[in-house]
Amino acid sequence: MGSPHADAAASTALLTDHYELTMLGSALADGTGDRPCVFEVFARRLPDGRRYGVVAGTARVLDAVADFRFTDAELAQLESTAVVDEPTLSWLADYRFTGDIEGYPEGELYFPGSPILTVRGSFAEAVVLETVVLSILNHDSAIASAAARMAGAAHGRPIIEMGGRRTHEYAAVAAARAAYLAGFATTSNLEAGRRYGIPTRGTVAHAFMLLHDNEEEAFRAQVAKMGADTTLLVDTYDITAGIDAAVRVAGAELGAIRIDSGDVGPLARRAREQLDSLGAKDTRIVVSGDLDEHAIAALRAEPVDAYGVGTSVVTGSGAPTAGMVYKLVEVDGRPVAKRSTHKESRGGRKRALRRHRATGTAVEEVVYAAGQAEPSAGPDDRPLQIPMIRAGQPVPDLPTLDDARQRLRRALVSLPWEGLKLSHGDPAIPTIFS
Repeated sequence: MGSPHADAAASTALLTDHYELTMLGSALADGTGDRPCVFEVFARRLPDGRRYGVVAGTARVLDAVADFRFTDAELAQLESTAVVDEPTLSWLADYRFTGDIEGYPEGELYFPGSPILTVRGSFAEAVVLETVVLSILNHDSAIASAAARMAGAAHGRPIIEMGGRRTHEYAAVAAARAAYLAGFATTSNLEAGRRYGIPTRGTVAHAFMLLHDNEEEAFRAQVAKMGADTTLLVDTYDITAGIDAAVRVAGAELGAIRIDSGDVGPLARRAREQLDSLGAKDTRIVVSGDLDEHAIAALRAEPVDAYGVGTSVVTGSGAPTAGMVYKLVEVDGRPVAKRSTHKESRGGRKRALRRHRATGTAVEEVVYAAGQAEPSAGPDDRPLQIPMIRAGQPVPDLPTLDDARQRLRRALVSLPWEGLKLSHGDPAIPTIFS
């Protein structure tokens, strides 16, 4: 699965906030650090305009927990900056998470209040994981949620993720993974291809066109190297002349043309007519350039065969974080809850199931206290959480990235049709607290 940082074997222990360790030190000093606790990850609300969220990044969280070790390098940094005292340093030197983690598998939908991840362990063990867990889940779930909307708008037409130049270099790798999970077909990011086995694609940029003395020379060089089934970029100068030159060089077997600028809807229509008139009826049209889910939806009736999406997907299409929080909900088996205005939480460890009609349509998400009897479940209802770590060890045979892709496809099909709209509205199904 791999980690998002440069060295996959590096410790994740300092991917955290200063106050996590000062809290830890105080709890160790007064003896409360050993109290058994439960923390839950949930979102109080969905980003504005969203009807559902997509869980992504869980596998990366599990990797981060496995790599959460304070080696000599981390301990030396903490000591030199006096972040913690000597007893806390000694405790951190032996840190290993020995608790339990369960939650929604990747590719599952979530809604306000969904118990997406549950972390059980001593306060000391569990509190230090807060920042790294949230940084992964908030980023990856935001990207996957945006990408799922784009994939839905594309209505089966493939999308290539190509946003690596619009975000942090390692965030780009995580974003490519999240977008692929959510239904994108390929990525331009080679590190994502290496790390996660995602298919990669790419041909040339405008720089290659400008390198040559004229457009036709550039096309000839590309076709000579990549074959006639390649994708030729036709909008460097004049699109009409570019298409003429592309077909002249590659023939009717030309694989595709790409339009990367302008009003791509009308341009795609004219390009289709021109390609057909030149005998290139099977040549595909790929469009890119500042596309988001709304632009893709607007192009549904146009003769577009594939899309390239960059900035909007790696920035969550206006919602760059999923707004998840990591809250203490139980101490010594006793429910605890935060009552701050607009930051309320519900006490106690929780479980969840999703109810469905016999037709398979989801109707509500039921969240209930883990200690109480499970609400009566019908034959079409299903529990949502799975075990992920038990006594500090990963559970065998956890779902794969391909499993997550398939899970999301099934989950989206189960939503009421109103829940798939891109317009503002209530969550696709209500969350019922039992």
